[in-house]
Amino acid sequence: MRLFSLRNEIAFVTGAGSGIGQGIAIGLAEAGADVALFDVPASKGLANTEAAVKEKGRHALVVTGDVVDGSSLTAAVDKTEQALGPLTLAVNCAGIANAAPAEDMPFEQWKRTIDVNLTGVFLSCQAEGRAMLGRKRGAIVNIASMSGSIVNRGLTQAHYNASKAGVIHLSKSLAMEWVDRGVRVNVISPGYTLTAMNKRPEVAEQLKVFAAETPMARIATVEEMVGPAIFLLSPAASFMTGVDLLVDGGFECW
Repeated sequence: MRLFSLRNEIAFVTGAGSGIGQGIAIGLAEAGADVALFDVPASKGLANTEAAVKEKGRHALVVTGDVVDGSSLTAAVDKTEQALGPLTLAVNCAGIANAAPAEDMPFEQWKRTIDVNLTGVFLSCQAEGRAMLGRKRGAIVNIASMSGSIVNRGLTQAHYNASKAGVIHLSKSLAMEWVDRGVRVNVISPGYTLTAMNKRPEVAEQLKVFAAETPMARIATVEEMVGPAIFLLSPAASFMTGVDLLVDGGFECW
């Protein structure tokens, strides 16, 4: 359908080497976009993402760097535009998760999580926005979490929760700054999703509990985040900006 087509679009995806970022990058290609795949140089999954995008018949470009380094993001966006064309879409998925009681958490653990999950999203949006604003056309989706709105029972992750709450409000703030300049900014807040983060040892024993506490009584798959991302980036969402789209199996209703 035309409303959900991303044909002739150029997308930039951070965290494209694994998890939700990898799934969305491949989904954007299936919807018709050419995709630049950004992740840290050590990412082992980038080659797999690249191959999957090409299997969909679209162009793929691997660009590496760190989301906490604004200069590497600017260079990656520049390289994307040189190789694929003017940037029109972006999805910022890069993030980390870990757990520690707040009273014992080392400052470096707090800082690293905020740096990657929140500052990294800001720097990504900044580089992407600079490219889009001059042409007055673009759409950005940031991946937050339902943990940005609620506190997960049984998990000691004040740093992660705070970072994701920041992503939600940052996205709304950018959406309003850019609302009359042709660039939309929205958020997806996933519920419990079967990514590497939720295969961490500290949450492994709680997966069954997480599923039981979710009204739909299961954990989401990565693929279930792809459709919402395509929707928010597509012409179907042309009158949507500053939205925090919960994809949580009804979790927040309870």
